[in-house]
Amino acid sequence: MPSQLMEIDQRRLALGGVCVCGGVASQALASQTILGSQTTATTMFSPGLWQVVVNSLGGRIATDQAGGAIGEVDFVPLFAVWLMIAGMSGLIAARLVRCDRSIGWAGALASSSLACGWWWLMGVWELSRLLAFSTGWQSLENFLLVSPQMWQVVALAGWLTQSFSLSPVAEVSKNSADLTSSQPPKSWRLQLRVQSPWFMATLALIAIYVIVFTAMNWRLWFNLRIPHGDSAMYEEHLWNLWHGQGFRSYLDQGLFLGEHIQVIHLLLLPLHRIWPSHLLLELCESSALAIGAIPVFRMTLRSTGSARAACLMSAAYLLYSPLHFLDIEVDLKTFRPESFCVPFFLFAFDALESGRLRRCLVLFAFALSAKEDYSIIITPLGVWMAATSWWAAGKNGQRLSAFGFRPSAGKEQFWAGCGLAIFGVAYLLLAILVVIPWFRSGAELHYVRYFPKFGSTMGEVVKNMLTNPSLLFGELLTAKMMIYALSLLLPVGFLSLLSPGRLAVALPLFGILCLSEFAADGPHHHFHAPLVPIVFWATSVGVGCAGVVLRSQKADTFARQFVVSCALMSGLFFSMSPAGITFWDPHASMSLWKLYARDPGAAHFDAVLEQIPLDAKVASTDFVHPRFTHHARSYDYSHYRRRVAGYEDQVPDDTTYIVIDTRHPYSDIKRPGQVRELREESPRWDLLPDVSHGNFIVLRRRNP
Repeated sequence: MPSQLMEIDQRRLALGGVCVCGGVASQALASQTILGSQTTATTMFSPGLWQVVVNSLGGRIATDQAGGAIGEVDFVPLFAVWLMIAGMSGLIAARLVRCDRSIGWAGALASSSLACGWWWLMGVWELSRLLAFSTGWQSLENFLLVSPQMWQVVALAGWLTQSFSLSPVAEVSKNSADLTSSQPPKSWRLQLRVQSPWFMATLALIAIYVIVFTAMNWRLWFNLRIPHGDSAMYEEHLWNLWHGQGFRSYLDQGLFLGEHIQVIHLLLLPLHRIWPSHLLLELCESSALAIGAIPVFRMTLRSTGSARAACLMSAAYLLYSPLHFLDIEVDLKTFRPESFCVPFFLFAFDALESGRLRRCLVLFAFALSAKEDYSIIITPLGVWMAATSWWAAGKNGQRLSAFGFRPSAGKEQFWAGCGLAIFGVAYLLLAILVVIPWFRSGAELHYVRYFPKFGSTMGEVVKNMLTNPSLLFGELLTAKMMIYALSLLLPVGFLSLLSPGRLAVALPLFGILCLSEFAADGPHHHFHAPLVPIVFWATSVGVGCAGVVLRSQKADTFARQFVVSCALMSGLFFSMSPAGITFWDPHASMSLWKLYARDPGAAHFDAVLEQIPLDAKVASTDFVHPRFTHHARSYDYSHYRRRVAGYEDQVPDDTTYIVIDTRHPYSDIKRPGQVRELREESPRWDLLPDVSHGNFIVLRRRNP
């Protein structure tokens, strides 16, 4: 028997050697192609870092015949680098596997070497690119050229998971029999106490997230990097409401309800009364997003029976790069009320899974207050609830675990689902056809311009979407839709697909987002906020179905660890947080050094602020605009023609001060001679003495 085991280990070790050689060669070939073009290289890091990497590998940056930059790197140094990574990681993984499974060095090295088979995926990418190029399949080639980082995420995540995979025996909780029963546990508080080490680890991860993202948001505030529009204006809503000036921002006239039925941030009014600061809003938003890890933990614990799997899923949630872009958008808008829908939806899904229907409906109501168009989520959710209740009742209550269906059967959920489906449609129509137009005096909804290819009015947009299928599907079935979908599903290892019914709830809103002009950017703004809880709702259930679908306990164990590996690797290429390359890249515009290090120019703003009395009506440029929201008025100083200024390129007539930030990235004014008011209306304005070494320009009206 020992000789047979040794022979098996030797065969596996030989196969592992083949996997290492092929995987290293695949990575080297793919890396040579990626570094060879600025287009592909900048999908992973900045142009500056690309040049550093090419030079450090003994290559050089050259210019092709079309005038574009190309990188010339030899195959040998790339092969050596990847071989070194494989060798060092293989030895470490073999040591850990040997201790975990009590096997010999041959078996441990074979196990860690086989993991390099995942790197062959980059060889598939390179081969596919060559085939697409040789056959003239331009659309496929373009997709492959803009998505190498996504292939790399899967290759690295699979390699990392298989290399350091823990023993399947250790993955099963001793309470799994109770937790996977069709009936909800009698006391989740008791279950969480039993699993307290893993739950406490989840709470620690939540605390780390809150500290990191709050610190990042606050640094952006102190460095004058946060815009007023669509970010700090929400703090102005709370301030003006407390001071009897209505639910408004002075970006324009009228109440904010003429923009959105968005009132969820009013929940912060009591806290804002104690600490009236935009910093409070940033802290609350980061905390709310992080707390979503708790229902993720609970749903995964219920689905898998493993507290460790629940903790890993919570870690994947906190590492999820689309979640990070809800906290800090790609354009540095750091506060969005839409983000608060994420924890409410997640807690609602948790309540739904545990059979607490009334609590679920109340939480849905809070989530819907984040924005009127989230009723697009409510309607298919109601359809899902009704359909699965009917299906489960037809199957005598037997759950379809292979597809993740475990709804509580009964008439109550069926009728609640029907009611939600009808309510979602009625609420959306009432909001966009009656309420919002009434508050904006009948003017066209502002987000109609998000769909320029379908028309310039709401009627034209809806008509073209319904009656022009060639235009509709021509915009849907594109590479940008594929990239958008991959950006949402790849960080969870595609395991949400194992619960297709739950994931399908997101399809209507996802389709609408793909039709908008923001789809090309991926989930980097706030529009995808309600998709995040749906993805993790489906993944939390789907991860418990992997072993059933694939009929393998090893697959079940692998899936639970693959999720967090995908979240970690995707964050490396996509996230703006400390988990991503961009944060540490000194050449990137969104790096630690460019955004979060102390800004000497912003440090001079305190002297400027002292010159402006609180009863002043101030017009200011965007990034200093948030600092004047507690003054009598805070107007926007830009070339944008606003209603408060009579749709003219001027400041409102009652403006008493103008503050211009000459140092912000979009400023076209660098010295006083360029200021419109000093050129055209000099008798009306005084230029105050410079107290900021030229970083800010301050004007005061002579006869206010």
